[in-house]
Amino acid sequence: MSSIRFPRFFFLALALASMAVPAAAELADVVLETVADGLAEPVAVTHAGDGRLFVSLLRGRVMVVEDGEVLAEPFIDVTDRVPGAGHGLHSVAFHPDFAATGYVYVHRAERGTGDLLVTRFRAGADGRADAESEVELIRIVKERKQHYGGQVRFGPDGYLYVSTGDDSGTGLIDPECAAQSLDRLEGKILRLDVDASADVPPYYGVPADNPLIGFGRPEVWAHGLRNPWRFSFDRETGDLWIGDVGEADREEVNYQGAASPGGENYGWKVMEGTACRGDASGCAEPVPACHDLGLTPPLLEYAHLRGSGHCSVTGGVVYRGRRVPDLYGRYLFGDYCSGTLWAARREGAAWTAQELAVSLPTVVSFGEDADGEVYLTAEGALYRLADPTAPAPTCVAGANHLCLNRGRFRVSIEWRTPAGETGLGRAVPGGADAGSFWFFGPNNPEVFVKVLDACKPSLNRRFWVFAAGLTNVGTSLVVVDTATGVTRRYDRPLGVAYEAVIDTSAFSTCP
Repeated sequence: MSSIRFPRFFFLALALASMAVPAAAELADVVLETVADGLAEPVAVTHAGDGRLFVSLLRGRVMVVEDGEVLAEPFIDVTDRVPGAGHGLHSVAFHPDFAATGYVYVHRAERGTGDLLVTRFRAGADGRADAESEVELIRIVKERKQHYGGQVRFGPDGYLYVSTGDDSGTGLIDPECAAQSLDRLEGKILRLDVDASADVPPYYGVPADNPLIGFGRPEVWAHGLRNPWRFSFDRETGDLWIGDVGEADREEVNYQGAASPGGENYGWKVMEGTACRGDASGCAEPVPACHDLGLTPPLLEYAHLRGSGHCSVTGGVVYRGRRVPDLYGRYLFGDYCSGTLWAARREGAAWTAQELAVSLPTVVSFGEDADGEVYLTAEGALYRLADPTAPAPTCVAGANHLCLNRGRFRVSIEWRTPAGETGLGRAVPGGADAGSFWFFGPNNPEVFVKVLDACKPSLNRRFWVFAAGLTNVGTSLVVVDTATGVTRRYDRPLGVAYEAVIDTSAFSTCP
């Protein structure tokens, strides 16, 4: 991947060195739905914590997709600030507290110089990024104008992570050994505290636990990467996954567990995947030998030999949505040139990758919406993964029931008095996961309810039900999982204070 307009090399047979590829029958029902088309060179997709999607276009615009429609006005327009071909606007990331700060961060190339920039905009009163608010955080001089990396993304720790490519150029393989040099920012994952020095240059600080403080550039979090076009964090575990584009033989996916203190060396250009290149040319300092214990090998890799059509890995995401239950917890990734998509999962001590039954002409990028559903960008269009055979939530909001946890759970309550009167509580939504009911008047709330998603491996992979009441009338609280039909009923007797519901094993039907 020497530029975003990836060269279409023709290589031979897929050879997976560390991942087996079983038959795809198990995932045959996975489909790709077209969400939006007519997009000019879409290279990234992300969200801002709400229902909107933001699609980065290479030539300098970020378009908003809302309810399946591409809005006419771009959220960002820097077409006059990017080269306009080959490289341009690569991705954006919204501050975790975007609603309060209005900050959005941009990974782009600069028109004229070709330098790699990480910049920040602030959203204006009209909800769009103010073009005059751009400030520069990082600049990497790119004399050879190749290998930019391309990703900005906030981690679960609230820090901004940035991928950068090495120092390669036409016919030159990282000639100054930048990816292995701890004093340079190329060929790295950077980690920045953008809440430190937010109002004065350089508009970021260095987290105190970054691994190279005192030993190299303090911004560096991981090194030894060639061109990490796309990386992501598992939204449940916090694990970091990095798709690193290979040179001539191997495409690789690198992994860093959430508990890692950082500092991993993924081997380039001494290693290409698990293959030894032994190349230390241009290195000012000694570098590890091939297969040295100080190098972190890839978790997944494949060869792009002549004839297969594979050429350039597109790093993806761990699926944590609900539209495709069979993919839950699998790492999804693809190959740019062949359009092949894979889903990888751990089986014992090894990882296996299964080819999906669907593909695209090209696979440019993966992204997620606020609910964890996965989207892909390809030539001119935005797609979403789905399973037409999977049950879908059917809860529709009504006066006498709540629709909680993104519409999956239908919650209602029946009340009864000593006089024999009965009725249904009137629902008052309180958020995505919670709400309340009143019985005799809207200013007299009686029962408060929450249905929480605890499907994370760190919890107990259940949905939890909590309820508390300010009443002594008899009640029957009913919670229905509309995706499966499973129902839970919680009865409380007349004449006594409402006993709280604390059910942390209510529904075992994750995801």
